[in-house]
Amino acid sequence: MQNYVFVIDTNKQPLNPISPKKARRLLDKGKAAVFRMYPFAIILKTAIENPVVTSCQLKIDPGSKVTGFALVQNNQVIWGMELEHRGGLIKKKLESRRAVRHRRRNRNTRYRKPRFLNRRRKEGWLAPSLEHRVLTIETWVKRLIKFCPVNEVWVERVKFDTQKMQNPEINGVEYQQGELAGYEVREYLLEKWGRECTYCGKQSVPLQIEHIHPKSFGGSDSAKPTLRERVSNLCLACEKCNQRKGNKPIEKFLKKKPSLLQKIKTKAKQPLKDAAAVNATRNKLLKVLYNIKSVITGTGAQTKYNRTKLGFPKEHWIDAACVGDIETLVLRTSQPLLVTCKGPGGRQKAALNKYGYPIRHNPLKPIKGWVTGDIAKHQKLGIGKVTPRSKGSFGFTPLGMKGYKSCKPQDISAIHRKDGYIYSFCKYLPEFARE
Repeated sequence: MQNYVFVIDTNKQPLNPISPKKARRLLDKGKAAVFRMYPFAIILKTAIENPVVTSCQLKIDPGSKVTGFALVQNNQVIWGMELEHRGGLIKKKLESRRAVRHRRRNRNTRYRKPRFLNRRRKEGWLAPSLEHRVLTIETWVKRLIKFCPVNEVWVERVKFDTQKMQNPEINGVEYQQGELAGYEVREYLLEKWGRECTYCGKQSVPLQIEHIHPKSFGGSDSAKPTLRERVSNLCLACEKCNQRKGNKPIEKFLKKKPSLLQKIKTKAKQPLKDAAAVNATRNKLLKVLYNIKSVITGTGAQTKYNRTKLGFPKEHWIDAACVGDIETLVLRTSQPLLVTCKGPGGRQKAALNKYGYPIRHNPLKPIKGWVTGDIAKHQKLGIGKVTPRSKGSFGFTPLGMKGYKSCKPQDISAIHRKDGYIYSFCKYLPEFARE
């Protein structure tokens, strides 16, 4: 089951999305033309008087790395998408640029008078890697509103209680417990340990919260919580492994599996950066969306309850569809659009090596009207990505294949210009869609 197809009229006003079968008939009969490839939308060639349009709900499940989108019409999920952010790549590039700038300023060159350092950040400032998440979600909300009659936006507003994660036993005057504190700890552990047993790797089984360092050896019952009582001392285990381990130290329990022991110890020390990223962006995201459409928020506990009740698998776009107060939900699609943020490309005239020295010259863009990342159709090779060259033929990579193939610029025609994203679809159908 593929995503429904967006339809706009001759005035570029959104109409009701239709099934791929109906869209194919309109294209074959010449009643419509392709308006955009990603997301796929068609435009009608004849006007429709007084069209009957049914409003849709755009549901969003924000995440630190992947954000899920779903369009719901009459309790039916007709379109899904998973947006993979590039916050980690932005941070890496900023650190690289800072290192190059640091080396340049510490060379034995002319004296540079220091700048006036009274610089203040604006209220509501976010780091570039976090601001990117808000901006990309805003971009896609505005883009989908152009092609689909959306009347309201539903957003899952998750608040990861990092204080409760650091010290699960905190209470009383020291901390006023939130209504989702216990739930968020469990949800964080599910994400951190991959929803599988830490010791045996079993999936799709009931998981219990397990203390890596046993409570009987100074765990979470002591009066003064220590470092071991933080969330880094918690993992997930199936009932069998939990019973076998009991109150044994993990070193004794896994003495015959040193590689697994080292892996668990390393993973347990991972910081709460994903939870912090969601916390830092949730308020600004809502503020941005309120300026576009009316927004309805839902809790993470409500999303998980809906998904479990309906028996849906754990996917980002399915979580988005389960946001809010719903009774029934029917999936009309099982192959969401997978979108990966890549950015518009750098503006450096020279590429640098790891030591900060130029190694080659980057040509000016575009080249003969093409830029790297454009999607085109070749007469013989089909659809693929274009890599233009200043001299000679272009590089052409057919979709689903590796390696370049040479082609002439006059043999290709553009079907989708580069917009900073890479598009693909699920290569397999989930089990619930095969039935």
